[in-house]
Amino acid sequence: MLAGFKDFLMRGNVVDLAVAVVIGTAFTAVVTAFTKGLINPLLAMFGSTNELGLGVQLVADKPATFIQIGPIITAFINFFVVAAVLYFVLMLPMKSLKNRFGTTKAAEPTETELLIEIRDLLAKQQGLDPEQAEAISKERATESA
Repeated sequence: MLAGFKDFLMRGNVVDLAVAVVIGTAFTAVVTAFTKGLINPLLAMFGSTNELGLGVQLVADKPATFIQIGPIITAFINFFVVAAVLYFVLMLPMKSLKNRFGTTKAAEPTETELLIEIRDLLAKQQGLDPEQAEAISKERATESA
C-alpha cells in the first residue's frame, strides 16, 4: 500500500501540479507583498513628481493616457522571483529525490540485439551452440549479398 502511494507521489505530473498550484499560489502572495513594499517605492523614485509614478504621458493633462511602466516591471520581478524559488527550493530537491529513490528503467535492447537473441534461442532449440548459429547467419548473409 505504501509502495503504491510512493509511486503515485513520484509521478512527475502529480508533483508538478502540486508545486504549481499549492506552493506557487501561496508564495506569489509573499512575492507580491515584497514587490509592493520594496520594489514599487524604488521604481517610483525614477518617475516624475506626479502621483502616477514611473511611466509615459501620451497626451498632456489626460491621466487616462498615462502608460504605467512600474507595474510591468513589478510583474516581471514577481514572475522571476517565484520561478526561481520554485525551481531552487522545490524542483531541484525533488529531482535529487527521484534520482536517489526513483526506479531506473533498464536500457531497451536494440533491434540487432533482439535479432541476435532470437537467433540464439532458435539455435538452442535446434541443438546448435550460439557460435555455430552465428557462423550460419554470416554464411547466409554473404550468399544473399
